[in-house]
Amino acid sequence: MDNRPIGFFDSGLGGLTCISPLMKRLPKERIIYFGDTARTPYGSKAVSTIMSFSTQIADFLVNHNVKMIVIACNTVSATSLEHLHKRYPDIPIVGIINPAAQAVADNCSPSDRIGVIGTKVTIASHMYKNLISSMNGHLNIFETPCPAFVPLIEEGIIDNDIMDLTIRHYLDDFILENRINTMVLGCTHYPLIRHRLERIYPDLRIINPSEEIVGSIYKILEERDMLAENPTFENIFYASDLSENFVRMIDRIFKNSDVKVEFKSFDIDEV
Repeated sequence: MDNRPIGFFDSGLGGLTCISPLMKRLPKERIIYFGDTARTPYGSKAVSTIMSFSTQIADFLVNHNVKMIVIACNTVSATSLEHLHKRYPDIPIVGIINPAAQAVADNCSPSDRIGVIGTKVTIASHMYKNLISSMNGHLNIFETPCPAFVPLIEEGIIDNDIMDLTIRHYLDDFILENRINTMVLGCTHYPLIRHRLERIYPDLRIINPSEEIVGSIYKILEERDMLAENPTFENIFYASDLSENFVRMIDRIFKNSDVKVEFKSFDIDEV
């Protein structure tokens, strides 16, 4: 038993899409979430910059005595996971890409045409494609970056024609030319526009890494006897820029829930 919180972090509010599946599967767990909303998006930044930001945030979470760190960001998972494992060898650290890659490898067949969408950095790393291929070498995998999605989502531009036009700009030709029938949402922001994707492409099967990662979290906590039993900690959501959109998204996630939420903002120099 370990009642300490789980530390989550993301470049912004996208990692919040992992929280609802976690609370459904593990309702006794409590979290500290860090959204680096002041420096988002990460997906177009240099790898060295992403690693520096990730190290700062992981240090912050470790100093707040978390029992596990969950990298709820595909870009950070693609660039910094190994580095963070070496920095904190005694703390379980889970990246979001591996569980999703395993789900694709296990549930897709050679007849499937799999598309992976993500930020420029995530797609350039080819981490999804390489991992999936190493787990199942018979699959057809195609990749394309969608860099405008994150800033639009961070600004709350989701349920409108601007988002629909952006989706079509990136994906119409990609899906048609490659005959895509399965799509991996390779950024934790993207589940927030899943309903728009499903409306525009109703025959598309979607794999959501924000849901797949929960199984890995549970497995590690169970194996290490670290599941919470009687938590007294309240969920805390930190943001380097505590925007109205960030607060509104958390309110949506915990709507009709008795889970207590505390917001905290701070200067980025404190990290």
